[in-house]
Amino acid sequence: MKSILIYVICFLFPPALFAHGPTPQKAKESITINASVDKVWSLARQFDGIAAWHPDLIKSEGDGKNQSGGVRRLTFRNAETLSEELDYYNEAEHEYSYRLKTENTKAFPLSSYSIELKVAPAENASHSLVTWKGRYYRGDTANNPPDQLNDAAAVTAMTQFIKNGLLGLKAKFE
Repeated sequence: MKSILIYVICFLFPPALFAHGPTPQKAKESITINASVDKVWSLARQFDGIAAWHPDLIKSEGDGKNQSGGVRRLTFRNAETLSEELDYYNEAEHEYSYRLKTENTKAFPLSSYSIELKVAPAENASHSLVTWKGRYYRGDTANNPPDQLNDAAAVTAMTQFIKNGLLGLKAKFE
């Protein structure tokens, strides 16, 4: 009886046996900037001021709160927007973490993400090491997403966004 039941399940529901959903992706990039931690942090610390140094954004605005629950709205070069929310903010440690609050896959091909940004002393005391890392999911979490919303598109978009942001921050000081 048990083998008949297994056969019926396999015959009637074969796609369900292979469905697994999306795999979380990870990104981590760092850059050394020829400026002190305090100088770099003075620019990077303002959660809703990212457009002042990130070249992929034309505007960022928020509630001005650099604390858990603070929000910002980003406007990308294609005029699409999305919202993010601060989860953690530590002025003394020069770090914060945030997550996607309002998804917009036309702005960014991801369905969710959690990101951390940290400014720390580099090996040379007059330099800073900025690390930006995150965990995220592709824009379409179905089993067969379209190319523009699959894992490869998500990895490309997140990696490029982080690298561009780090280079934009560095350009403000060098």
